[in-house]
Amino acid sequence: MKVEEFRSHAHQLVDWMADYLAGVEEYPVRSQVAPGDIAAQLPATAPETGEPFTALFADFQEIVMPGMTHWQHPGFHAYFPANSSPPSVLAEMLTATLGAQCMLWQTSPAAAELEERVLDWLRQALGLPEGWAGVIQDSASTATLCAILSARERVTDFAANEKGLRAVEDLVVYCSAEAHSSVEKAVKIAGLGRQAVRPIAVDENFAMLPGELEKAVASDLAAGHKPTCLVATLGTTGASGFDPLEPLGEICRRHDIWLHVDAAWAGSALLLPEQRWMIAGIEAVDSFVFNPHKWLLTNFDCSAYYVRDPAALVRTFEIVAEYLKTREGDRVNDYRDWSVPLGRRFRALKLWFVLRSYGLQGLREIISRHIELAHELAAKIANAVDFEVQVPPRLALFCFRYRPPGISDEGRLDDLNARLLEALNDGGEVYLTQTRVQDRYTIRFCVGQAGTERRHVDKAWQIIQQTARSLAH
Repeated sequence: MKVEEFRSHAHQLVDWMADYLAGVEEYPVRSQVAPGDIAAQLPATAPETGEPFTALFADFQEIVMPGMTHWQHPGFHAYFPANSSPPSVLAEMLTATLGAQCMLWQTSPAAAELEERVLDWLRQALGLPEGWAGVIQDSASTATLCAILSARERVTDFAANEKGLRAVEDLVVYCSAEAHSSVEKAVKIAGLGRQAVRPIAVDENFAMLPGELEKAVASDLAAGHKPTCLVATLGTTGASGFDPLEPLGEICRRHDIWLHVDAAWAGSALLLPEQRWMIAGIEAVDSFVFNPHKWLLTNFDCSAYYVRDPAALVRTFEIVAEYLKTREGDRVNDYRDWSVPLGRRFRALKLWFVLRSYGLQGLREIISRHIELAHELAAKIANAVDFEVQVPPRLALFCFRYRPPGISDEGRLDDLNARLLEALNDGGEVYLTQTRVQDRYTIRFCVGQAGTERRHVDKAWQIIQQTARSLAH
């Protein structure tokens, strides 16, 4: 494709993108296709000769779009948000055009220095400790892996990297019973084995019990195991539990355990000073992650990972091949030594665009509005005679279920709510997901899309009531 052709098609795509952003709520939130529908429309082999762009774009609209779930839809209340914004999209266009591989300072000095500065802006805005260093990872899962690998190396004095795990003690990792599945995955990738994971019981608010952690550590020490890392969560995926950092940090200090905090979703709310209760005790934390690509209007992928001791992170990953040596040395940050992959995208640009376009105050207003909308809807559900709130709103997430009068059997209620969820999602106007609370099937409701307003939440509540009551008859 020649540059002038590119110019023409790019204008066409930008017009389509603007129309999409303006009219996204006209689409069904969740894709309505069946398994195999998309693949059935695709040739079994690649074309031998090139095709015109008009054919590509037509197939994008006719084949791809029906198979897309629209995460930016204001009726998207499933999982956690992966919200976006026009400034972030524009930055992604520039990033793709530049096509830079930002593995070293020298391979794009602006990418490295912008990342360093923007992450320090965020550190200050979130109230994280002075002196912490940040780096952008692709996801919180990768950040958790980095934390567990750094903890493994610190506790073995870097012998695991040099000699392998057979030469070191039996290492164990602790986390809440409500922790994200990425913890177990990271432990397996780190070579510690699934049996090294110690899930710790939680209280009625889904927060890790420090006393149970203390017991587990004592038991492991007595059995000859080596406590290595604790992954605490702020805003668990199922029901938004918040692990108490102060007592957990005290235990970690006493036993020299690396304390990593996964605040993938909830961390964005730290922009609000009134929400900083969740990081009381942050001084004892070794590493911390949150995802601007969840609740800070920055396109996926962009995960902000902070460490108290960047030297430990770099030493864990650093490999100095001859072809990667540059004259700048330790005068710059070569971020390829701060994570698993060598290659790195210029992710800092979109975060910079978002922070400058909205300002911290603008972002605070959006997050505050989401929290307010979730609390308002939870109050309405609590007042309905045939619904009940299973988990009160924590930030912008709560859990509820339909419980019509006359039905008390838990099995029937589980089945009814499972059917309700599928009916809602099949309807295309809203999208929600489920969890289990005290072994009861429960529907999660999360507010977080940039375009979600009160009218969208009110409409969702109307649809939920109508759909639920139609199933009960």
